[in-house]
Amino acid sequence: MTDQAYNPNNTCYRHPDRQSFVLCQRCGRTICPECQTPAAVGVHCPECVREQRAQFAANRRASGGPSGLTVARRRFAMLDQKATVVIVAISVIVWLLDQVSGRALTSLFAYYTPLIGTQPWRLVTGLFVHSSFFHILFNMWALWIFGRMLENILGAWRFLALYFLAGLGGDLAVSWLTPGTPVVGASGAIFGLFAAFFIIQRSLGYNAVQLLVIMGLNLVVGFLPGTNISWQAHVGGIVIGFVTGFLFSKTRNVRRRGLQIGLLVAEAAVIVGAIYGAYSAIQLGIGI
Repeated sequence: MTDQAYNPNNTCYRHPDRQSFVLCQRCGRTICPECQTPAAVGVHCPECVREQRAQFAANRRASGGPSGLTVARRRFAMLDQKATVVIVAISVIVWLLDQVSGRALTSLFAYYTPLIGTQPWRLVTGLFVHSSFFHILFNMWALWIFGRMLENILGAWRFLALYFLAGLGGDLAVSWLTPGTPVVGASGAIFGLFAAFFIIQRSLGYNAVQLLVIMGLNLVVGFLPGTNISWQAHVGGIVIGFVTGFLFSKTRNVRRRGLQIGLLVAEAAVIVGAIYGAYSAIQLGIGI
């Protein structure tokens, strides 16, 4: 059931006088019925259709029999959710290597506020390390479900920006609330996807209250004693997910691409700056 409301930003990027709630499944731009080309999943805009046809023609012109690597590359190019697939694949590979190395990767990659001054990679690598089989199983399942939907709506680069910004939001909350606690897992980023999905659905005129309830219930689990879950990372991811989703909803028009990129960069700078503010407080011996 939907509750669509008029929004002047929800207009076709090629025909600004035509309102539409349909997005190209590859680039995420709003397109009216005249500009829609049916695809295997959803519809595509004219530019994405031309890009796909040009890529197909280039592959057809390739001489000789394709190697296994070429076939794999072509199949990867056909995926509509490349970023989600890559994140899941990297997370699974890291978890497997972590198991066979005696948790060496956890020690090297886990997010830990007192070490980010000398090991800044921990700001993002903690998203790819998980503590147990069920930890990575549930996180990757949620990412596979919501990640692909959001990537279809936003496009790959916006989705990646959202994912890592929400992950940094989780780091930020941990840095200020429990700075002495090492944290692993993609939960903060995934909760950020939930929050952004809610905002984006609302901006498109859909009733997404059920998603908000699901997110709230999962958040409550983190407060239960004995669960060993970093609710701080969840809260941080949710806050940044809301902010980033709102930013996307207000800069959906292709003419605002520059503004959107600038705001995302500014958001990342503020988050990272606040994280290093917590790190500096630790170095100075200031209680936080």
